[in-house]
Amino acid sequence: MASLNLLHHPSTSISSSSSCCCLFPRSFIPRKSNNNFHVFTPKGGKHMKPSLIVKAVAGDPFTDGTIPIPSNPFDAIPSLKLNLLSAVSGLNRGLAANEEDLQKADAAAKELEDAGGLVDLTDNLDKLQGRWKLIYSSAFSSRTLGGSRPGPPIGRLLPITLGQVFQRIDILSKDFDNIVELQFGAPWPLPPLEATATLAHKFELIGSSKIKIIFEKTTVKTTGNFSQLPPLEVPQLPESLRPKSNRGSGDFEVTYLDENTRVTRGDRGELRVFVIS
Repeated sequence: MASLNLLHHPSTSISSSSSCCCLFPRSFIPRKSNNNFHVFTPKGGKHMKPSLIVKAVAGDPFTDGTIPIPSNPFDAIPSLKLNLLSAVSGLNRGLAANEEDLQKADAAAKELEDAGGLVDLTDNLDKLQGRWKLIYSSAFSSRTLGGSRPGPPIGRLLPITLGQVFQRIDILSKDFDNIVELQFGAPWPLPPLEATATLAHKFELIGSSKIKIIFEKTTVKTTGNFSQLPPLEVPQLPESLRPKSNRGSGDFEVTYLDENTRVTRGDRGELRVFVIS
């Protein structure tokens, strides 16, 4: 069998997984050229730059349909993850993001999602397990705690400072808790009030990668100087007074997932990036 020299074009990169039966992704089509070279061009037209050039050292490997498959050729995921983390750094979880920042973060996330392929949680739900720290949400660019949903403003009418935000997921109990650290300003000489709000949900898997969450309750626990106070469960509005469009449930798609990074797209288009805590 002929051996191959793989010449990686510097303009782009590709990745593969161990489950893939072919060296080249389906979005690339082979095109034979002279001098025993084979150029793999992305679907979309000949005007696009080639991404991979394959040279046959002895004979033509395409005559018998056999191509040596490297274990992990040109794995671009680490660099794409770094690009995404760089794009969202300094944006204060998205609170400081402008339109240009939102577009850069979205583009970096799409590159990582494309490289990672479709997420299938059917047999890998345990990958969701743990406490995840939110490092970016496009919804926070609205400058409210509700993101793309109604919520109290931050730093405008109310002296609220948003601290760390976490998601705690337990795949056995199906608990899905959003945990938000808050600081409420107080007139001098009183110290600010620090608290942690836990929005408790249950979750279920819909399809292969969509998660539906159902709201149960909100509990607020003071921390810092007032940590001795007992937790307070926030009462809900009567069923008849709750908005029909928001019954406390929602869904989102897990678009990228590995052992330490998770990317999701919400039912209102929100992009969120988490790292394991």
